[in-house]
Amino acid sequence: MAKPPEQVSGDRRRLPIQLSLRRTTVGLQALLYGGLASLVSLVITFWTLPQISSDGTVPVLRLAVLLAVIGLLMRWLLAAIALLIGSIGVLVGGLLSQFGVVYLGITLDPGVNLHGGVEAVWLVSIVMSSVSAFVGWVAYAGSDDAYAAEVMRGVRRKARRIQPAPKTGMLIIQLDGLSAPLLNWMVLSGNLPHLGGWIRDGSHSLVGWHTGVPATTPASQAGILHGGSGQIPAFRWYEKETGRVMVTNRGRDAAELEKRMSDGRGLLADGGVSISNNWSGDAPNSMLVFSRAALPPTRSRGYVRFFSSPQGAARGLVLCVAEMVKELHQARRQRRRKLVPRVKRGGSYIFLRAVSNVLLRDLNVSLITDELVNGTPVIYCDFVDYDEVAHHAGPTRPESLQTLEGLDRVLGALKRIIEILPHSYEIVVLSDHGQSQGSTFLQRYGRTLPQVVDDLVDTTKEPVAAVGKSEGWGPVNAFLTELSLRRSVAGAVTRKTFHGKASRGEVELGPADCDPPVAADEQMVVTSSGNLALIYLATTPGRVPLEEIELLHPRLIPGLATHPGIGFVVVDSLAEGPVAIGRAGVRVLRTGRIEGIDPLAEYGAQAAASMLRHAEMPNNGDIVVISRLDEYTHEVAAFEELVGCHGGIGGWQTEAVLVHPRRWIVDEPPVGSDAVHELLIGWLDQLGQRRHPAELTQADGHFPDSRLTTGRRAGERVPSPSDASVEA
Repeated sequence: MAKPPEQVSGDRRRLPIQLSLRRTTVGLQALLYGGLASLVSLVITFWTLPQISSDGTVPVLRLAVLLAVIGLLMRWLLAAIALLIGSIGVLVGGLLSQFGVVYLGITLDPGVNLHGGVEAVWLVSIVMSSVSAFVGWVAYAGSDDAYAAEVMRGVRRKARRIQPAPKTGMLIIQLDGLSAPLLNWMVLSGNLPHLGGWIRDGSHSLVGWHTGVPATTPASQAGILHGGSGQIPAFRWYEKETGRVMVTNRGRDAAELEKRMSDGRGLLADGGVSISNNWSGDAPNSMLVFSRAALPPTRSRGYVRFFSSPQGAARGLVLCVAEMVKELHQARRQRRRKLVPRVKRGGSYIFLRAVSNVLLRDLNVSLITDELVNGTPVIYCDFVDYDEVAHHAGPTRPESLQTLEGLDRVLGALKRIIEILPHSYEIVVLSDHGQSQGSTFLQRYGRTLPQVVDDLVDTTKEPVAAVGKSEGWGPVNAFLTELSLRRSVAGAVTRKTFHGKASRGEVELGPADCDPPVAADEQMVVTSSGNLALIYLATTPGRVPLEEIELLHPRLIPGLATHPGIGFVVVDSLAEGPVAIGRAGVRVLRTGRIEGIDPLAEYGAQAAASMLRHAEMPNNGDIVVISRLDEYTHEVAAFEELVGCHGGIGGWQTEAVLVHPRRWIVDEPPVGSDAVHELLIGWLDQLGQRRHPAELTQADGHFPDSRLTTGRRAGERVPSPSDASVEA
């Protein structure tokens, strides 16, 4: 029932007062909780360390107040000098400031006694910081984490001074690797109160969409951000013309690939920002983006907030250690319970999980908040937490689902931040692909795919194998590369530290087996991306047809097609174009003609169209291999040592998700990431955030052209402003 005009007017007058009271109440609660947490930390420190003592209860209370005041002043000082010394400088300064705050507080409080010299101060400050981080983690468990709550308090403090944006913006959050069936189950179970609540209360709708092949982050984001997914045949592939293995999360390769597919009018071209993604979406500002990693980084207060806040990087380092301990415990629990399938969880993954689930998550929240406050028209950010854990633990294992619950709390915090602001945002949540589970090809058959290929071909050299667990290193390398490019002491230190791991100004950490050198006389190259593999006859130029492969290596295709770990292979025939060959039948992809048993039948209704589109991509393999698919469990056999995988087809890996405001109607589920791109462009247009060709000027680096209305069209290419910068 509609309210009368006078009641509406009264509500509007009361709204600022209500918001002010709410902010004051929340601020007082935060101050009270923060004080209690500090007091608890102090009590535990006094109780556990003989190096510090007090003359009673009052000195401890007095010290808590002193530390809070000195810490606040130190934060202001760090924020003021952050732009001069860089992010790492602020981090180091923040850690050193903990020492200074503790020393100064103890010195000013006559009732507190320190037993020892400088080493005692160091020990007390380290223990106090660690206990404080742990207490904060306990206090915020089950709601917002401590850092998200700290960010919200900062936004509330300056909400009145924020200039409202003239139009509603769009915040797009990518939950990497989340499949539609799993999200639907999590919502039904009630384990995602924020995202599930939006769907239940009718503000948002959930729709699944088919990714096609390859089901990878680079391919899906190429479509979503640029409308150019047809340029990406896998996570990694071999290019015969250059003799290189292209790896999509490596900065220099990503920059070159974005040049190929960008027309300058990507999803984020009109004032947007790209955060922690593979591609820029032609955004004017990009942070932690692989394709822009080697370019000068953008200055952002989000970095300053993260590195200078006591709940930011200093807390994050402590919780990283806790996350690594948790991973060791969970991996041991899988081994003791003898869960199958499982893979070895150790080495660099322990570090990568801690970085993605703690440091990068909090940094993303800080960077997003800065853009929300500024009223940036469209923001796109990828959170990789779930995908990284699910690769090693399994897509539906408890530790993987816990990361989704943590990401749900992040979504709730971002929603509350938006509610504080004087301008509005529509929130879209999507994924780039799902994940499929299964014991690996090596675990099942005791041999890798390159070894199987080697047995089937008559060559003098073993096939070059490009496979590895390099996906999780992409965000870390992008972060370190951006730091190394900063003109500051921190930048110089980072450059010096990673000099041996840098190439063309880009930091490259991670395993070397994902990017092996390919000599000019190599005969076979095998690249793997989940349960998708591409086989190249390296010394034969162009796409090698079926008939020539049968002459050169007569046992290769029959041996692969009948292997128990392989579902089917796709190869180009001179007579009928791409054909899918299985152990008991053949399907011609263009005409649909089937001989024997359809090898694609168990892979779903979209399989034939997906494999045909994939077969026609540039730089595709001479032979495309897809692993087996279990009839009952829908498990696949990854060609990498990952229990949860994606890249090919089979299981949930091609079933991505899109959660959007219900007022925007989706007539039918999108097929392919390019279709999702068109939807998002249309929604931005409805919000008035998309410029039309007539509004573009030569100063923007564009000329009016009807092709620019909704982005890239197949086969079309217009000049991109990123071309010159990437070449530079």
